[in-house]
Amino acid sequence: MDSMTSFKGYGKVDELEEQAFRRKTRKRFIVVTVSVIVLVAVIVGAVAGALIHKRNSSSSPPPNSEPATELTPSASLKAVCGVTQYPNSCFSSISSLKNSNTTDPQTLFKLSLHVAINEVSKLRDFPSTIKSRIGNDTRLHAAVAVCETLFDDAVDRLNDSLSSMEVSSGEKLLSQAIINDLKTWISATMTDQDTCLDSLQDLNSTLVQEFKVAMENSTEYASNSLAIVAKVLSLLSNLNIPVHRRLLGSETEFPGWVGPGDRRLLQEQNLTAHVTVAQDDTGDFKTIQEAVDAVPKKNSTRFVIHVKQGMYKENVVMDKNKWNVMIVGDGKTNTIVSGSLNFVDGTATFNTATFAVAGKGFIAKDIGFINTAGAAKHQAVAFRSGSDQSVYYRCSFDAFQDTLYAHSNRQFYRDCDITGTIDFIFGNAAVVFQDCNIKPRQPLPNQFNTITAQGKKDPNQNTGISIQKCTISPLESNMTAPTYLGRPWKDYSTTVFMQSTIGAFLNPSGWTEWVSQVEPPSTIFYAEYQNSGPGSSVDKRVTWAGYKPSLTDTEAAKFTVESFIQGSEWLPQTDVNFETSL
Repeated sequence: MDSMTSFKGYGKVDELEEQAFRRKTRKRFIVVTVSVIVLVAVIVGAVAGALIHKRNSSSSPPPNSEPATELTPSASLKAVCGVTQYPNSCFSSISSLKNSNTTDPQTLFKLSLHVAINEVSKLRDFPSTIKSRIGNDTRLHAAVAVCETLFDDAVDRLNDSLSSMEVSSGEKLLSQAIINDLKTWISATMTDQDTCLDSLQDLNSTLVQEFKVAMENSTEYASNSLAIVAKVLSLLSNLNIPVHRRLLGSETEFPGWVGPGDRRLLQEQNLTAHVTVAQDDTGDFKTIQEAVDAVPKKNSTRFVIHVKQGMYKENVVMDKNKWNVMIVGDGKTNTIVSGSLNFVDGTATFNTATFAVAGKGFIAKDIGFINTAGAAKHQAVAFRSGSDQSVYYRCSFDAFQDTLYAHSNRQFYRDCDITGTIDFIFGNAAVVFQDCNIKPRQPLPNQFNTITAQGKKDPNQNTGISIQKCTISPLESNMTAPTYLGRPWKDYSTTVFMQSTIGAFLNPSGWTEWVSQVEPPSTIFYAEYQNSGPGSSVDKRVTWAGYKPSLTDTEAAKFTVESFIQGSEWLPQTDVNFETSL
């Protein structure tokens, strides 16, 4: 680490690639804008016409009337595919299916999911074919193993998306809640695939291009499905145009993955746990991983693990089959999970996490997570989450580079402490932090601090980082390193700091580039709103096209718990205090 720009990053691009991306983006923006206009006219007209036709079907047409012009399946598919990033692959892949002779947007979307599932499923075996060719390179084997895990997760997320469109009655359902789920899970599928490439790019491996080629169809098809649900199904839902009618009584009061006892569990000081972890033989297990292993697969009700005070030196992995688990400690400074895996010593960033969780509905309360590797070991994650609708309450996350990996899905952090140096809150989840203490610390000599690095890569992903009503202050009073609110990791990076208190230590420019002296693309969305404190002045902030020094109330409201992570649908049952709006 000899200069401010010498530390290890992720997936950097050169300036020529950046310019090419901007030209492509401008062209795509024009095409998509026109397609959306056409889509509104074609789809809305077709659905409305069908409803009118149905109402009038019992009566005879007036004499000399002209026959109605019907929307053909081909024209409907072209209109739907016109809103995607890859309209040609969208049309060709769906039109080849035997059930594509339809004008129903929801059916076309489901067909797009089938196409994506089929293609992503092919990736599952690809890493194993690579392993036999890379010899004894342990780092490369580790990175390929990450891809293997992520491809498997991606298939599951797409299957969840498909199954979510059916209810017990067999009636198809298109509600805003399901649309939010679909956007979240398909976004996560794309993040899974992108994270595979990140792991290989960390090593500057020649396999990157080979994986990109193998993943070309799967990434395009997933992107197509995401665009259709974000731009077509959302549009029809917002216009209240029925695609299929909802049966009365088909919805439950709360989402099925939220256990009915979560409110009580988060309120109680002395709750009853299913199992207890203790180092002094007073519990059921001595290690947290043993307790996690005891959780039934795909548990439909809340499973509580109490971890008594102490320092637990272990790396815990809670895989995608561990649902609705709650980990409760005896205080974020009393119960600590500690690990030291890191990139320099040969572990892929994704696997350096001291504690990693992927199963949905996870809750952590009153517990600390630390990676003790130190600044010289580069990427060393304290906590990684890909858990959808997960909650972190009164927890601490302590490390240097890459402390908290908010990898994917919807996450909420309240009253937490987060400490680190470079990109220490990063990932591509839809995540809101409220009333948290965010504390940059002194890095290695000649390094700088970046609080966030957000990884949104597709314009239709519903991801980003929202930091609301938090306190941003240095861990050490004598910290001298230049410190920034963040830097844009991917082409559509989205990060908002709002209503937070920012100390005087912050560099006046506020933000910094991913690649030094290369302005990020205009497609990013970086913004500030009603912050306070001596570091909140925007007078000397960056002048990037994608940065907004201020937002309107309406714009800022999009990044609240209510709008950004649909918190009112699932957070009330956890009883963690949260503010739904500004």
